[in-house]
Formats: sequence, C-alpha cells, structure tokens
Amino acid sequence: MKISEAAAASGCHLETIRYYERVGLMPPPARTASGYRAYRPAEVERLRFISRGRELGFSLEEIRSLLRLEDDSKMSCGDVDAIARTHLADIHLRTDELQRMAMELERVIAQCAGGERECCTILHALRDTGIVSKRDVARCRV
Repeated sequence: MKISEAAAASGCHLETIRYYERVGLMPPPARTASGYRAYRPAEVERLRFISRGRELGFSLEEIRSLLRLEDDSKMSCGDVDAIARTHLADIHLRTDELQRMAMELERVIAQCAGGERECCTILHALRDTGIVSKRDVARCRV
C-alpha cells in the first residue's frame, strides 16, 4: 500500500512516517517501480505499535527499546515490564509536578485583586519568587 494508505490505516501522519524512517524506528519500505513507498501489513502494524506507544507517552528511545524486545523472540516479558514500570514511575513524578504547579497557580490567581497591572499578583509571581505578602495584597486592593 502507498504511504497515504499506510497513514490512514495506522493513524500516523505522512510526515511522521517519514520521520520514523529517518530516525530508524521504521525500516526503509520497499519501493514501486515508479519510486513510491510500498508498505506491507507488518509495517502498518509496526506503525500502529509506535503510535500507541506515543499515545502512552513513551519516548522514541523507549519505543525503540520496546521494538527491539518485540522483534527478538528470545527476550523475556520481564524486560518489557521493566521499561513499562520505569515509564509509569516517570508519569507519576510528572503528575506530582503538575499538581504542584496547579496548586501554586491557583494560589496566585486567588490572590489577584483584578486591579492595576502594577499590583498584579500573577505577574509578580512570575517576575519574583512567587511569594506575595499580605501587605502587598492589601495595598493593591485599596
């Protein structure tokens, strides 16, 4: 099938498929006599594998490792499990960091009095440490 058909079947954008070929996640496809890429069902399945990995937040290097494990029938499921567990731990760390950022932003927004720009607690928090004294808040609310 042509690259446009492979894109539709796999859910990958055309340029993404070309990129995966350039970085070695996809092998170079066969070419037709006229030079067009010709994808086999196994290559479309590999594209789906990569796409699903990206949807789950795996980095390209993690996907490369998973593909090596997928391609080597002698590898154990434990190796795949280790990669997935490490990735899950990273997701939990990022989730914690996002929660911390959300709480800080909520705090700063709650202090906003909606007054003059020079009293804007949000801009102050971005400019400085993010610590706004009650005295500053009171001065700006007057």
